[in-house]
Amino acid sequence: MTSKITYTGELRTTCEHIRSGNTFITDAPVDNNGLGQAFSPTDTVATGFGSCMITVMGIKARGLEVDLNNSVVEITKHMESNPRRISKIEAKLMLPKDVSEKNRKILEHTANTCPVHYSLHPDIERVVTYHWEL
Repeated sequence: MTSKITYTGELRTTCEHIRSGNTFITDAPVDNNGLGQAFSPTDTVATGFGSCMITVMGIKARGLEVDLNNSVVEITKHMESNPRRISKIEAKLMLPKDVSEKNRKILEHTANTCPVHYSLHPDIERVVTYHWEL
């Protein structure tokens, strides 16, 4: 088992990672009858996309001896209403400027082929931009 999700009422869940015991909560968004006091389930999907990209980049960067510490991924999620679903995820990656062009291409390819990228429905538009300027 990977995780356990408990519905705690008021459109809120508590999500537990079984191996570590770490938890987080989700709330339905305000525009869908919720409190909006935490990540919504669709927020976690979009955030997982960005987290996956920077994580696999970090794995590859180790082998390239590139330091990606303090890199940032900003995620913007867009929703459609009929049916209610994620329609687009924008990911803006801010990365260190002192990375060679060759390594930038390798790292960008790595991010663009992350497992979450391949797991998202093909109808979800993905707009990914890389800013090598930190």
